[in-house]
Amino acid sequence: MNGATPTRRVHIAEVVTRDGFQSEAQFIPTADKIALIDRMSRAGYAAIEVSSFTSPKAIPMLADADTVFAGISRNPAVEYLALVPNLRGAERALAARTDAFNLVMSISEAHNQANLRMSREQSFAQLQEVIALAAAHQTPVNVSLSTSFGCSLAGWVDPDEVMRWAIRFADLGVRGISLCDTTGMADPAAVEALCARAVAAFPQLQITAHFHNTRGMGLANVVTALQAGIRHFDASLGGLGGCPYAPGATGNICTEELVHMLDLMGYDTGMDLPLLLESAALLERLVGRTIPSQLLRAGPVPVRASA
Repeated sequence: MNGATPTRRVHIAEVVTRDGFQSEAQFIPTADKIALIDRMSRAGYAAIEVSSFTSPKAIPMLADADTVFAGISRNPAVEYLALVPNLRGAERALAARTDAFNLVMSISEAHNQANLRMSREQSFAQLQEVIALAAAHQTPVNVSLSTSFGCSLAGWVDPDEVMRWAIRFADLGVRGISLCDTTGMADPAAVEALCARAVAAFPQLQITAHFHNTRGMGLANVVTALQAGIRHFDASLGGLGGCPYAPGATGNICTEELVHMLDLMGYDTGMDLPLLLESAALLERLVGRTIPSQLLRAGPVPVRASA
């Protein structure tokens, strides 16, 4: 794509049917979720976070996770993962033939208590058991470190603390670590420092950046992360999402806008932008309101010819 070389390959994981949908008020029918995932499965994603195996009482929108996993048509080129909160969730995920687990813990003690209702040490002990079960079943594990760039409840987050927890999880043999801007407090300077540090410290791990666009810096943070060596990003179709336990936090960076920008910059995403825009239009109909995607309104800029 635009003369891109393999070193400029960027891998995108879609999170809309988990991270995006969990904040929606109106239940989206299971058949519609399956149809959207099947459409996105043809768009060139590296991975799709299908759902979460959390308690149906905690997140009613995702109570159908087992049925959704059973109903999707799997593309062998796509990794289908799920958020797994505990051992019970891990057992359900294994039964559903989930390709990989995404585990979540907050760097901020205050946010972890608000989001998971336990201390960080309690979360770590619980996730340690999940990682052991995943290893026994040869299931890859990614750990998402929420509030890596700041917490709306507790304020600034020390990068040393982020690295301390990343080291503890790396020592358990996880495949990857996600640095998550849960509250949308990241800025390019902070992103450059932490991402470069993580890439240098963990050459054996898949380091993913997960940005929100709460303060309009989402794509600027992506550019900085790219310069720091990050090649894996989470994004949400239409820009849906936002943590319900982070006051004022709004949606994730928008998948189609991310792909559009990377295409123009000459990166190889392997993504089908027209199909993404068709999927975003379908998503807008499913949620019954205007979604944050500016690209869906304006349309893409034509890709420049190579010099």
